[in-house]
Amino acid sequence: MQAHPAGPRHAQMARESQASIPVEDPTQSKVWPESAKRNDRGELQVGGQGVVELAAEHGTPLFLFDEQDIRDRAKEFATAYLAENERGTVYYAAKAFLSVAIARWVFEEGLGIDVASGGELAIAIRAGIPGEKLLMHGNNKSESEIRTALNYGVGRIVIDSFDEIVRVAAIAAELNVVAKVLIRATVGVEAHTHEFIATAHEDQKFGLSVQEGDVEEAVRRIAKLPSLRFMGLHSHIGSQIFDSAGFEIAATRVVGVAYDIYDTQGIECEEFNLGGGMGIAYLPEDDPLSVQTMARQIREIVTRECANVGIPVPALCYEPGRAIVGRAGITIYEVGTVKKVKLDHGERTYISVDGGMSDNIRTSLYGAQYCVALVSRSSVSEQILSRVVGKHCESGDIVVKDAWLPSDITPGDLIAVAATGAYCRSMASNYNQMPRPAVVSVRGGESQLILRRETFDDLLALDPFAG
Repeated sequence: MQAHPAGPRHAQMARESQASIPVEDPTQSKVWPESAKRNDRGELQVGGQGVVELAAEHGTPLFLFDEQDIRDRAKEFATAYLAENERGTVYYAAKAFLSVAIARWVFEEGLGIDVASGGELAIAIRAGIPGEKLLMHGNNKSESEIRTALNYGVGRIVIDSFDEIVRVAAIAAELNVVAKVLIRATVGVEAHTHEFIATAHEDQKFGLSVQEGDVEEAVRRIAKLPSLRFMGLHSHIGSQIFDSAGFEIAATRVVGVAYDIYDTQGIECEEFNLGGGMGIAYLPEDDPLSVQTMARQIREIVTRECANVGIPVPALCYEPGRAIVGRAGITIYEVGTVKKVKLDHGERTYISVDGGMSDNIRTSLYGAQYCVALVSRSSVSEQILSRVVGKHCESGDIVVKDAWLPSDITPGDLIAVAATGAYCRSMASNYNQMPRPAVVSVRGGESQLILRRETFDDLLALDPFAG
């Protein structure tokens, strides 16, 4: 069945009180948007808007974003990461989630945008983002994508292979432009959360090897091509990084190859782009470094390493994505079925919602963990260990594997999953021919639709036999 709005009894409850109490125990508040509060009936409010009326108006599942939260985090990154680094740029990593509205918000708060496909580039162009504030990634950029980027004046193209040097140079020459390029360097560091692995070289599809001398060879080839201008090196080491340890190893290797390039070829790296991957809290126990602390530590590492080899500190650039939008977004679901299943060691409660792996694939794909809460009302019932599951024809269609939720949850209740702003709507699918959910933003007591819900007609429009 197609998703339907929450019932009218919830909307009436939403209007009866506006008094604010914490959305969760204070130790969990950091996983919810900054503006998240409950009224005295327990209904969640974000950006001054109650989730019950929003669900009634837009249907569920519903992606809800706190616009002010996104703007504040974008501004925080611009301030912290560009301190003492006026020549640098912080690019928002569009792959986390992109729409015309999101693109405009982050740009207005001082960020550029990192795009990795023709589609992401098209959205940035439609949003009116100046070309010089865009950076283009991709391990297999098509000629069409490169031509569009160069025609629009994209500020940086990240070269990912020897083949791409030839491809970008030929198109730039055809268009009579000089493309400013970075080389993506595979530095042999993989970092996730608080752990990292440093190896001789990585077995992955991205970049050119530092260890094998491919980066230096790429610079030699670029230097011979008048339609290309070498700007510097790019390195991305992972995701959900909670400290600067991985960046320290990566920066040491990037600085080392920059020195070798200058020493052997007399070519200076004007920029280091150290990628993104800065982590957020998904669970109460998650404790990533503050934006300011991470920025300061990375800057100190690069400054020290450059001093050690005697080269000037280049402009430093970064690409946060999840850290900008992750916490600002939540997903609201309506409960449809509550089922208790007997186990050898007891009982498990399955709470089925009207979405699932089509709007959040991360649990099935990565084993991601989330916080979830009853948000349409308060409850004093015992909290029981539950499993929140979707409505898809897959046993692995799990939204939250282990969730403490009230024992009196019933069909028609609304629950919300926190920190779903990144890599949920952007990775959404139409599995089982489910239309993708709407996306709504809230700010200062007002809401606006930023992506409408797909319909069955949208799905059928792609089928030439359905006319």
